[in-house]
Amino acid sequence: MKAVLFDLDGTLIDTAADFIRIIQQMCRDEQRPIVDAEHIRTQVSEGARAMVKLVYPELEVTDPVFLAHRQRFLTAYGDNIVVDTDLFAGMYALLEELEAHAIPWGIVTNKPRGLSESLLAELNLSDRCAVLVCPEDVRNTKPDPEPMYLAAKQLDLDAKDIIYVGDHPRDIDAGRNADMYTILAAYGYLPIESRDDLAAWQADAIIQTVPELHQLLKQKITVLAKNQGMMSH
Repeated sequence: MKAVLFDLDGTLIDTAADFIRIIQQMCRDEQRPIVDAEHIRTQVSEGARAMVKLVYPELEVTDPVFLAHRQRFLTAYGDNIVVDTDLFAGMYALLEELEAHAIPWGIVTNKPRGLSESLLAELNLSDRCAVLVCPEDVRNTKPDPEPMYLAAKQLDLDAKDIIYVGDHPRDIDAGRNADMYTILAAYGYLPIESRDDLAAWQADAIIQTVPELHQLLKQKITVLAKNQGMMSH
């Protein structure tokens, strides 16, 4: 392991509370049934279109009315991107450990760059994040390996020397397709249809909590340190 890459929403940062706040407010504004918070949480990784579809299931996503609601959602989210959002509990300590061992960490996400950069800036992570790859940076997004290879190139590393952590099947597929070591973050926003058989995702490891992820990465750091020590002799 020479670097760690994370998916953003549901893996590194717990953004669900702000999505829930905005979607439920949209429901109230339109006098529509309030969408259950847990149901919203499972759809966060699917993006703005899926969020708005929860409020307006009858509208086609190409309908100008739907597109207007989508823009309203994006504006509301962008204007208040960090109200109840923060890193998952324990993640600050994990990042500090990586940094203490000079192991770069970064993000490969399907979240638009503008929103991703705003989120990192609000959480004071912009300067600490070694690489940020967003949909605008590639022709093919996850599960295609293209964004993974781009991140590896920007880190000046081979993809096989990088760990990728994600909470969606496309994250694991993208990492596997790039020959990265993949970790399934089962504490994240797992899609309902994929929850029952996590082994089917074919990740190299499945972890249930951030402290468990921290422990696994510490083991990888120890192995790396030993290997470097042997190479120096």
